[in-house]
Amino acid sequence: MRRSDGFTLIELLIVVVIIGILAAIAIPKFTSTRQKAYLSTMKQDLKNLASQQEVYYGNHFVYTTNLTSLQHESSDGVTLGTVTVTGAGWSASTTHPGTPETCAVFYGDAAAVSPASTAGVITCG
Repeated sequence: MRRSDGFTLIELLIVVVIIGILAAIAIPKFTSTRQKAYLSTMKQDLKNLASQQEVYYGNHFVYTTNLTSLQHESSDGVTLGTVTVTGAGWSASTTHPGTPETCAVFYGDAAAVSPASTAGVITCG
């Protein structure tokens, strides 16, 4: 009688199929989590910009488009769109290559930037 140690081909195939099923479930969840993280980073950059604009306004009584004056640095991968300033307001948007969405905000009498529709509320879409 011969004794064989190891796994049969069927057992190995079953293990590979189970790993494939688990990967098929996990990968979309991971992608969704990454996109949420990108959106969160974009929103945080806009919140930081808003704080910096208010500090600048408190010191100079005007808003500015000069990011160097604001000492604003965007997070890795986040691109700050055009910052538009009016007499009593400003608007800006952010993008990230990891997500197709854009986040935007506007304050005061500045024109709304899509997808923002309410002054002072950061909106992504």
